[in-house]
Amino acid sequence: MTEPSALAAPTPDPAAAVSRPGLVIGLLVVSAFVMILNETILSVALPHLIVALDVSATTVQWLTSGFLLTMAVVIPTTGFLLQRITPRQVFLTSMTLFSAGTLICALAPGFPVLLVGRVVQACGTAVMIPLLMTTVMTLVAAERRGAMMGNITLVIAVAPAIGPTIGGLVLASLDWRWMFWSVLPLAVVMLTLGLGLMRLSSDTRSVPLDLVSVLISAAAFSGIVYGFSAIGVAAQGGGGVPPWIPIVVGVVALMVFVARQLRLQRAERALLDLRPFTHRPFVVAVVLSGLVFMCLLGTAILLPLYLQSVLGVGPRTTGLALLPGGLVLGLLGRPVGRLYDRFGARPLLVPGSIAMAISLWLFAALGAGAALAAVIAVHILLMAALGLMMTPLFAEALAVLPNTLYSHGSAIMATLQQVAGAAGTAAFVTVAAVASNGPPGALDATGLRAGFIAAGVIGLLAVVTSLFVRGKQPDDPSREVDADAGVSESPTLVVGH
Repeated sequence: MTEPSALAAPTPDPAAAVSRPGLVIGLLVVSAFVMILNETILSVALPHLIVALDVSATTVQWLTSGFLLTMAVVIPTTGFLLQRITPRQVFLTSMTLFSAGTLICALAPGFPVLLVGRVVQACGTAVMIPLLMTTVMTLVAAERRGAMMGNITLVIAVAPAIGPTIGGLVLASLDWRWMFWSVLPLAVVMLTLGLGLMRLSSDTRSVPLDLVSVLISAAAFSGIVYGFSAIGVAAQGGGGVPPWIPIVVGVVALMVFVARQLRLQRAERALLDLRPFTHRPFVVAVVLSGLVFMCLLGTAILLPLYLQSVLGVGPRTTGLALLPGGLVLGLLGRPVGRLYDRFGARPLLVPGSIAMAISLWLFAALGAGAALAAVIAVHILLMAALGLMMTPLFAEALAVLPNTLYSHGSAIMATLQQVAGAAGTAAFVTVAAVASNGPPGALDATGLRAGFIAAGVIGLLAVVTSLFVRGKQPDDPSREVDADAGVSESPTLVVGH
């Protein structure tokens, strides 16, 4: 891969040179927040949508799993996009797709069209995440990346955490379509601002898109996630393809995808360059991140179902009950980033994973007679644990990579997070559906307890994985930075016209 030449913003004013990267990163953060919010904004509405759309719980969860799965399929192409077209073009394409998908969802007459709209939304969201992470890693000095990754934590973790709150407040007094009508103006505003403010430029080069790899990755990820979801349908007497078939197809396709990328990357033509996996800290961080996202997004679906189906509270109360935890997660973003800059990842990830596992098992212990205050307290503990982990995971994974692998490293991490989140959502809802004693498609206290137990097992695996995280490493002296400006002297992306 040919490393782009470094360029400087043509301005004699140092303050202006500093403010421009902050302005661009701020626009990306807010845009990504609006987009990722849609991962879980429907979770509170799922019990309502089961009735309104006349579908089962294992079917309606595809509005979330399908969103995550589409992101997992599209994200690998962003490494190609960020080399082939400018960051400005990537941003405008992303926001246009998201806005179009949101409009389709708002106008959807039924489940099939609503699912299509969610897929289009996800196509736009998938492109935004690697663009944000790559921009931060190339424009921000190494010693300030932890604090800046705290902002990304607000996007990646807080947005899906407070999605149910916003969805619940909207659903309490308006039709479910207003969860999309309320987001659409924000998306259009971000698109409009991007037309004037997005002036990131970069050296682009003509690289081919390996469509075969795209198709293989789609078969791999969709097969695995669909297989998990189909287990619940089969256990409840549903027809269709036996679950083991798509799972086997997905695993085989994943092996073929990896083999193809290893061959293509020798000629710098891989859809997803796998060389970041040669760095052990990256591997550990990515595996731990996948486990964390299984728990984060899986419980983001289970908890609203538990509150409404078992405790009998309404959408408004459900949304408000989840708000304190989301606020705690948001408030921890920058402080934890500064702690990471000072102490490294291990002192944060180990206690964070332990607290996450404890909170998941506490959820499993709650029954039909649990007090709402107890649920809120456990949720705050879970969000605080995730707050300790999110920022260090992102920073630790990418810090060990050379600049030329940032886009591929961020794409790999984001892809596996979405696959893990989709698999966790499908698996936990499937376990809950299988263990429930009610009619097919309905979830009860017994089933949801089983779903939380499955999440607790994943939490224990996360604790074990966190023990392999390295301690704080000395700064890399080969990477020159401007300590005053906090901007890398040789960024891949630069601010300018």
